[in-house]
Amino acid sequence: MVTIDRQATTLALAHALSAAERGLAVIPLSRTKLPALRSPHRDDPGQVGPACHGECGRFGHGVYDASTDPARIRELFAAAPRATGYGIACGLPPYHLIGIDLDTKSGTDSSAALRELALRHLFTIPETVVVLTPSGGRHLWLSGPPDGVVPNSAGRLAPGIDIRGAGGYLVGPGSRTEHGVYATAPGTAHLAPAPCPQALLRLLLPPPRPTHHPAPSAGRHGQGLVQFVLGAHEGQRNTRLFWAACRAYEDGIGPALVDPLMDAALDTGLTEREARATIASAARMTGHRP
Repeated sequence: MVTIDRQATTLALAHALSAAERGLAVIPLSRTKLPALRSPHRDDPGQVGPACHGECGRFGHGVYDASTDPARIRELFAAAPRATGYGIACGLPPYHLIGIDLDTKSGTDSSAALRELALRHLFTIPETVVVLTPSGGRHLWLSGPPDGVVPNSAGRLAPGIDIRGAGGYLVGPGSRTEHGVYATAPGTAHLAPAPCPQALLRLLLPPPRPTHHPAPSAGRHGQGLVQFVLGAHEGQRNTRLFWAACRAYEDGIGPALVDPLMDAALDTGLTEREARATIASAARMTGHRP
């Protein structure tokens, strides 16, 4: 078993390095498809303040460890000798990867559901990378926009269709899990992630709300948006901030709410640079100047 695990780790590292050469940031995964490195803060007594996303300099922060640097990737796998797979971080440049996970375990025909969505909303899934899962499902890789944050979701688009976006990751082809091996579908390994169709992208982004509040004052609605950002858990911070900023600009209170949203984002653990970039993206997405 030890020999098999070592071989699986060596193969996983080789596949991860190959993915990194294509610009995909990776992390080591265990056979359970979870990050192979445990959090260095797991024994911290009553941690106070925002969660660490790697600022401490140690490994074990999940998708926040993801890298395209070969030396760092080798260090990650050296620290995770039982890793048998690797994860590919979504939402990062150059592809801003979006994963469409067509599941088979829910008892629904997720492929048929996607075809129905395509017909209803007039889009076509382009030729792109397809990864086959051990359970018979498929992962479709699409490239997202640099100025939009696609959130993770499970079943929101349609039953059996999960979305991997910013803060999420996809199991990379060549990974070995307790259920089997992930593999690239024939004829797609050489492809780059194709751009996500605009009609599909509109379904994946946080839904817009009608403009009901033309008044420039932030008021109680603005306070609610700030509280929404403050309530973000790990993995939700950028998504919640983007959603709240979009709603603020759509409701005519965007400029008045920039500073309160910035303060809330900093309180949740985002850096000032991350927060400003996300709010600026929301402004552009809603047709405003940041």
